[in-house]
Amino acid sequence: MTFNPRQGGDGLNPHGAKGPWGREPSGRSRRPDFEELFRRIVERLRGALPSGRFTAGTLGAAALVLFALWVASGIYFVRPDEEGVVLRFGAVSAVSAPGMRYHLPWPIEVAYTPKVRNENKISIGFQPTDAGDEGTQLSDVVEESHMLTGDENIVDINFTVYWKIKDAPAFLFNAPNQEATIKAVAESAMREVVGESQIERVQTSQREEIQLKVRDLTQRALDAYDLGVFVTRVQMLKADPPGEVIAAYRDVQAARADQESKRNEAEAYANRIVPQARGDAAHVVQDAEAYRQQAIAEASGEAKRFLAIDAEYRKAPDVTRKRLYLEAMSRTLGPLNKIVVDDSVKGVVPYLQLPGLQKPPAAEPAAPPRPLPSAPALTNGPTDEQGPTP
Repeated sequence: MTFNPRQGGDGLNPHGAKGPWGREPSGRSRRPDFEELFRRIVERLRGALPSGRFTAGTLGAAALVLFALWVASGIYFVRPDEEGVVLRFGAVSAVSAPGMRYHLPWPIEVAYTPKVRNENKISIGFQPTDAGDEGTQLSDVVEESHMLTGDENIVDINFTVYWKIKDAPAFLFNAPNQEATIKAVAESAMREVVGESQIERVQTSQREEIQLKVRDLTQRALDAYDLGVFVTRVQMLKADPPGEVIAAYRDVQAARADQESKRNEAEAYANRIVPQARGDAAHVVQDAEAYRQQAIAEASGEAKRFLAIDAEYRKAPDVTRKRLYLEAMSRTLGPLNKIVVDDSVKGVVPYLQLPGLQKPPAAEPAAPPRPLPSAPALTNGPTDEQGPTP
């Protein structure tokens, strides 16, 4: 247990009286048997007296000795790591600091001295066993260690709860079995936290977070019970799958690792392709925008040019029509080699040098063809006699 009430010699020290829940730490009655003590003292006095008879003075001396022993039984010591709790007729009357103290003798007052400055620990999910020369080994307690996770897996968890006494009277008298209560509350808190977590995170990334959550949940529950203890820390020693399914669990973990690897490769590919596709799309959009601006500008220019020609045509239709015809013929026939024969020449069969009409290579410019004797002058358009053709 966490505290050990001190026992007095010969059953006269009331600090060793039976605890508040009726437990006998020493396995013997702690109440002083005054009748038995008085009988022993009388027998010793008889042996000491020559006549073996008692006088009034002898009985008074014996009573005085008994009273002195009863009064002296109220002296008790509180060690540096302890705190004294004095009960008067079953109710807490005082809390004493370390040192030599005194309380009214039993049955008026009783003192307890729990160790309030020591850090205690409770093991859950395992039990240390003595293996002889091999030292201390840990044996699993399956009914405590096997827990169900949030993703419906079973995990084998061993952990230790460290705690101190913060309120000695509450610790002594508010629960019949303090360690069992703390153990049950801590196990329940661990099952609640693990039931909301995934097994992979319980084993790796969330161990520290789970320990803090379990400590806080346990502390809140113990405060609600007013047990008078303070949970300092919770330490997880093991969080593994049960031995019966560990091979299958390893296969599942390997498959999950492959899945994670493929996912990372896919994300890397997407991170490379998506920006490239976005860049190509932006380039196409920019090209389309540029073409749109160009088409709009060309259309606007052609429209303005048409309007300008239309205005000139309205002023001088014939001149404008002839000029437009000449410009069209210049654009069409200008790049070609051509010979124009006037219709006024009759009976003349021109000799066309067809090979000469072909363009010579760029390196050897061809000489201009010689005009026929009976042909009129060469021109790039119709003569004035022919007139413009609308």
